[in-house]
Amino acid sequence: MLDDIQKNQIKKESIFGAKNYKPLPVVLERGQGEFLWDVSGNKYLDMMSAYSAVSHGHSHPELVKVVIDQVQKLSVVSRAFYSKSLGDFLEHLVNVVGLDVALPMNTGAEAVETAIKAARKWAYINKGVPQDKAEIIVVDGNFHGRTTTIVSFSSDESYKKDFGPLTPGFVQAKYCSSCTCPIGDCVDSITSIKNLINENTAAILIEPIQGEAGIIVPRQGWLKAVRELCDRTNILLLVDEIQSGLGRTGSMFAFEHEEIKPDGLIVGKALGGGILPVSAFIAKQEIMDNFIPGTHGSTFGGNPLAAAVGKRALELLVEEELIENSKNLGEQLKTGLQSIGSDVIKEVRGRGLWIGVELNQGTKSANDLCMILLDQGILTKETHDNVIRFAPPLMISQANLDWSLEKISQVIKKF
Repeated sequence: MLDDIQKNQIKKESIFGAKNYKPLPVVLERGQGEFLWDVSGNKYLDMMSAYSAVSHGHSHPELVKVVIDQVQKLSVVSRAFYSKSLGDFLEHLVNVVGLDVALPMNTGAEAVETAIKAARKWAYINKGVPQDKAEIIVVDGNFHGRTTTIVSFSSDESYKKDFGPLTPGFVQAKYCSSCTCPIGDCVDSITSIKNLINENTAAILIEPIQGEAGIIVPRQGWLKAVRELCDRTNILLLVDEIQSGLGRTGSMFAFEHEEIKPDGLIVGKALGGGILPVSAFIAKQEIMDNFIPGTHGSTFGGNPLAAAVGKRALELLVEEELIENSKNLGEQLKTGLQSIGSDVIKEVRGRGLWIGVELNQGTKSANDLCMILLDQGILTKETHDNVIRFAPPLMISQANLDWSLEKISQVIKKF
């Protein structure tokens, strides 16, 4: 039951804020580790992690210290000058990824836009595609952000309705989830991609696991088949790991599960340690060399504060064994959810601490279930009405994971 304090805050947001979100009725005030507290002092287990942005946990003391130290020295300075922390961050980032050059931005959508610009420029300069003819292949179910260019190639009509005219230059293939072949490396999807490739194709842009679509995991071997197809046809493989990257799937990056390497990688969310918006596009030298002064930029991208936080966030993933924790506890979370055995559940899927529970048609909506979980002290959110996402901070303890599974099981069985 909401008290007057929470009702008042919700009313303020409703009156003075645009209604482009539909939050659950809870007003959060502080967080620590895997927990959040509302303004009335009620405690909740965070099973959402701000869409993977809070992988390190809320208010991580090491990251808070970095922020305080850096703010007292230098927070923002124009990229017209060099800054002490940026070079160290970029060096660490490219070494972790295994590519050559990084271009720092702020939000994930900005990094996606950067990747699109880089791919088009590469197509014109390196591949010889006629000006303004470059095409980028995307896949159905994609979600890469909310800018006008990005929503232009969304397969969800609600994301782009009334935002036209839409940006041209994108064609859509099948994602592995939509193929009909019973076995193998998703022949239908690969064929649909292959059929779209022509002399003007610059790149294919994909998520190795689709988050907003409902934690859709393609078959093992699909990403490797896409990589091989790109190699044969001289197009770039751009992988969006804004949500799936940085330990979320039990590996530093989801593409590592298939032992391939993209030509360009997009990262964000957890790169900011749950404190700042930090993102980057990392790519091969020949792609990045096409950016020269004046061709791209960002006022805040690569600022000293973001660089310091980003570097420490990368280091802590390894130092605190958060990736291993995601792998081990993620397997337990998935198995535990699968073992509930309720007719309400259609499918449990995911990798690492990133699990989607799809509900059968005819049951209550996923939002209804999220509301009940809220009352039980668990915070999460649905996607596409019938899928509940479970993505706790990667530092979640065994005890708290077990407690969440017990609560979730009780709620679903009563459902």
